[in-house]
Amino acid sequence: MSMRPILVIGLNTFRENLRDKILYNLLLFAVMLMGASVLLADLTIMEHHKIIKDMGLAAINLGGVMIAVFVGIGLVSKEIERRTVFTIMARPISRAQFIVGKYFGLMITLSVNLAVMTAVFFMTLWLYRVPIQVSLFQAIELIFVELLLVTAIALFFSTFSSSTLSAIMTLGIYVSGHLTADMKGIAEKSQNELSTWFMTAWYYLCPNLEAFNIKGQAATGIPISWNYQVLATGYGLIYASLLVVSACAIFRRRDF
Repeated sequence: MSMRPILVIGLNTFRENLRDKILYNLLLFAVMLMGASVLLADLTIMEHHKIIKDMGLAAINLGGVMIAVFVGIGLVSKEIERRTVFTIMARPISRAQFIVGKYFGLMITLSVNLAVMTAVFFMTLWLYRVPIQVSLFQAIELIFVELLLVTAIALFFSTFSSSTLSAIMTLGIYVSGHLTADMKGIAEKSQNELSTWFMTAWYYLCPNLEAFNIKGQAATGIPISWNYQVLATGYGLIYASLLVVSACAIFRRRDF
């Protein structure tokens, strides 16, 4: 697969995202949420530093997820609705290159937004003389891996459904992904065989997004092991890759 068309589509997608006002609104929302965390921390007596770090990481995560979902679901459907996909497909670009290029473009967008939010977060910590520890970098790296996975989920659904349906399904998977431990517990305690089978199957199919959630531990300044960091990152990247490959396979067979 030639990389040049993917790079061109990716950069064009990044430029389109920059022109999209929703992106700036979501970024502003995340920055405001971080500012609110400082105000809330000022009102508390205990664990002032922990609250600023905890809510700052949560704001980065929430802002990134909103960008991944609401921009990701429109990556393919927008091109189809505007009929610009016909112009792109008329060029020597395969459908797989189109999908991978779109994903690459949103990866760049997420990287830039995460960098901006992280810079604001660290500046806030510096102003309040909160120590910047290794655990914070570990948490932000896993947040980025989670965002890549959520983007792949949104892209996967957008290849065969409308924007609204893609948003509902992506958010459903996102919530389920953070409740996989509860699903396993329900499956083990349930007396109904059908319920046990369904919850067990869903537990193994649904990505375990809680594997990327170390925000609480990072806020206390306790780093996780590097083995866990590598394993969680590998798990997320492999899962995201499988979803992008599946999205390419579905989009290759789709009729416009």
